[in-house]
Amino acid sequence: MPTCHVYIATSLDGFIARPDGDIEWLHQWPDIGDDYGYADFMNSVDGLIIGRGTFEKVLSFGKWPYDKPVVVLSRTLDPEAVPADRADRVRILALGPTEVLDMLRREGWSRAYVDGGRLIQSFLADGLIEDMTITRIPILIGTGRPLFGTLPHDVVLTHFETTAYPSGFVQSRYAVGRVA
Repeated sequence: MPTCHVYIATSLDGFIARPDGDIEWLHQWPDIGDDYGYADFMNSVDGLIIGRGTFEKVLSFGKWPYDKPVVVLSRTLDPEAVPADRADRVRILALGPTEVLDMLRREGWSRAYVDGGRLIQSFLADGLIEDMTITRIPILIGTGRPLFGTLPHDVVLTHFETTAYPSGFVQSRYAVGRVA
């Protein structure tokens, strides 16, 4: 099976978006010319597995930000909802985490970027995330969509490293271990 990896930013209070999905608070920081390891991370994966909410947010950007294949997991989106100019790179599938990983294994994927709060939570609950890079942004937004939610069991993390950036961002990398 392909291994699954998370690279995501949160507010200091643990939210990835406001309740309505707004992420403008992420873009108010000055550009210091550092991508915080994002390009290296993207070069390490074969493609992305994202949830419906993430897909809809990315569509609102106008310019499609990914040059890698994207699989959108959704039981509510119509597979025809992919804009024609992205049809060669994006698929919408009504599959569960294990089913999609089995399919991607058959297609030759070895590493997948998993993005989207609920999707990350479901992959964690199923024990399918290998590691996570979480960048904490120095802002409290008070309420919103949390990165983590209720889990059926504890998830043990092993800390790899933490880097503090001049921007105030603090990035930590964790291996996801066995479930407790």
